[in-house]
Amino acid sequence: MGSEMSSLPDLELFTMGMWSIGLGAIGVAVTGILLANTDLFLSKPEVASLEFLEMTELKSLGEAEERTFKAGELWKKNGAVIMAVRRPGCFLCREEASELSSLKPQLDQLGIPLYAVVKEKIGTEVEDFQHYFKGEIFLDEKKKFYGPHKRKMLLMGFIRLGVWQNFLRAWKNGYSGNLEGEGFILGGVYVIGAGKQGVLLEHREREFGDKVILQSVLEAAEKIKPQAADTE
Repeated sequence: MGSEMSSLPDLELFTMGMWSIGLGAIGVAVTGILLANTDLFLSKPEVASLEFLEMTELKSLGEAEERTFKAGELWKKNGAVIMAVRRPGCFLCREEASELSSLKPQLDQLGIPLYAVVKEKIGTEVEDFQHYFKGEIFLDEKKKFYGPHKRKMLLMGFIRLGVWQNFLRAWKNGYSGNLEGEGFILGGVYVIGAGKQGVLLEHREREFGDKVILQSVLEAAEKIKPQAADTE
């Protein structure tokens, strides 16, 4: 009887210890989720200069003969709007591509082309993406348009409230996709002026599905000053 009585405090201490460990683990998990939904752990983008971007080597896609050229050719005369696609098969990227493409009539009136770059070509992913994007698409194998400092969002992205809101929004809008290809290096959208006018808008994806504001794209595009035909 005495030994049973003496073991009760030990059992109570063990139970209290287990509860403390459990509550502590829950507290750590909750704190981690809260911190993951702030910008504290998001890698800060490094501004891409015109000089950095214009020397990027791009490759043509979908042509009988592949062409390699410097990116500066894209905006030399009339400027350009360029989407750096995180992953062509991603339904969030398809949503943004479709929305950017809705600006094409206005961009055409301004004489400004719409382009996209991808970091890899897998199967028919680029061709499938073309259903959503109404401009030419080029391959940026060195991922210059995703830099200078390439930012990644890994598993933390899946516990961010904003990402799940973006998932739900794109899904409700009828977009679907797949899991083909690299999708952790974040993309963005650029509006680049003609010649040496410079980068007029640089939107860097903060998290999966962080879209550029379309009105900002148009406002930046309207500032582009086309170069004269004989201007080098």
